[in-house]
Amino acid sequence: MIPVPGFEGQRVAVFGLGRSGLTAARALKAGGAVPILWDDSVSGRMQAQAEGFVIEDLTGADWSGFAALVLSPGAPLTHPKPHWTVDKATAAGIEIIGDIELFARAIAALPEDQRPQVVAITGTNGKSTTTALIGWVLNRAGMTVHVGGNIGIGVLALPAPTPEAVYVIEVSSYQLDLTTTFAPDVAILTNVSPDHLDRHGGMDGYVAAKRRLFQRMTPSRVALIGVDDDWGWQVVSDLNARKLRVSTITTRTPDAGGGPHRNAIPVEDLAAQRPDSLPAFEQGRFIIVDATGGLLSADSVRIADLSCARSLPGRHNAQNAAFAYAAARAVGVGHDAAVDGLMTFPGLAHRMEHVGTLGRVRFVNDSKATNADAARQALASYDRSFWIAGGRAKAGGIDDLSDLFPRVAQAFLIGEAAEPFAATLGQTPHRISGDMASAVQQAAEAAAATGGDEVVLLSPAAASFDQYPDFEARGEAFRAAVLALGTQPPQAESTGTVPGDPV
Repeated sequence: MIPVPGFEGQRVAVFGLGRSGLTAARALKAGGAVPILWDDSVSGRMQAQAEGFVIEDLTGADWSGFAALVLSPGAPLTHPKPHWTVDKATAAGIEIIGDIELFARAIAALPEDQRPQVVAITGTNGKSTTTALIGWVLNRAGMTVHVGGNIGIGVLALPAPTPEAVYVIEVSSYQLDLTTTFAPDVAILTNVSPDHLDRHGGMDGYVAAKRRLFQRMTPSRVALIGVDDDWGWQVVSDLNARKLRVSTITTRTPDAGGGPHRNAIPVEDLAAQRPDSLPAFEQGRFIIVDATGGLLSADSVRIADLSCARSLPGRHNAQNAAFAYAAARAVGVGHDAAVDGLMTFPGLAHRMEHVGTLGRVRFVNDSKATNADAARQALASYDRSFWIAGGRAKAGGIDDLSDLFPRVAQAFLIGEAAEPFAATLGQTPHRISGDMASAVQQAAEAAAATGGDEVVLLSPAAASFDQYPDFEARGEAFRAAVLALGTQPPQAESTGTVPGDPV
């Protein structure tokens, strides 16, 4: 646990007793505060009471007696309308913060020579894989690493700070909305596409929340910005105007006679061919990190062929690898160790996860693809696939994926979105399967019938909440249905080329 100072002897209202709320209450109490807890859920209140916390109905509390409101990221701050606790805190003139802000203050309260390094990752897609990948690379390099935040363990439940540690923290737009002083040593924006617009009042509000990751940056800190979308370039322009240290990450450098890496030189030749560039490279100071075509380079220095990294298939994972390499170098990991980490990464569940092979058919679980943009990354990773899609559709459905429909051998549609997705697919072969087990069975039979190397891909392009509590449960249902076919799990397969490897 990370005790949070600054509220000693003061009453702090905590609303929302899920993972982050209860963890925040424990951290505040450990720092000397008097947390006053409330939740609309009886079970949440009972758990908190069992731990000895003060439970008080905040609807009738005297808010002038609170030093702050620690708000669950699940409660709306501004849109569609402010949560009632926000209204009460605003009327009382007290600050409204979240667990990431508490973490930031706990770190800032330490003497400078006792502070750990912090790497923070946000973005619409890819942030969980990037977070896990960075954690893996740093751990593999022998560093003391704590991974959490919006992924896995709540940030304040991570081990207490030590000077040699590195915290690798995934942060959502909801969490960033509740920050005022958060200033990570390495701040990463993977990409931006429309998402959670109802909670931020539109695209401008959503982007503004993401930009809060950089609000307290100084020239000594590092910003790594994905520029495969226009929003990323706008953030780069803003940071350049502030004279901050920015590295751009891309996977879309135009091909101009020999490919984007045509002038890249091997690392071992850098000292001889470009000695003036050697100090910056050794310090991990880069201007452009490029993973176009699966070849990773940094400022035209050849880093790695990502086709050898079996758990990082496709363009989107090349982007994740570029972020991980740049972040690792920025916190002191050497080139060789950073590349070793990329090549040995075992992958993350429900994100382009290979769950088994049956004959010449490979089954890939990308349940985390809860919107069309995320599904695009998966569909674009294969020349063709038998695609399982559907769930609770988000705005726009799969309209933006029409250019990839020629890669779909056949689609198998599930959940509430089955009918509208079928209408959008039009002449692309498809059938309405309804549920996961049926879709897996039908897709497996159709793929096997071709007699060739095929991929059955679960990449739903929709939320899971019509049939499952979350994307993890949906992914596990896919895994169970695949294993029920008698598939061979990945760990049991022989080495060598696996049918259906992405291009």
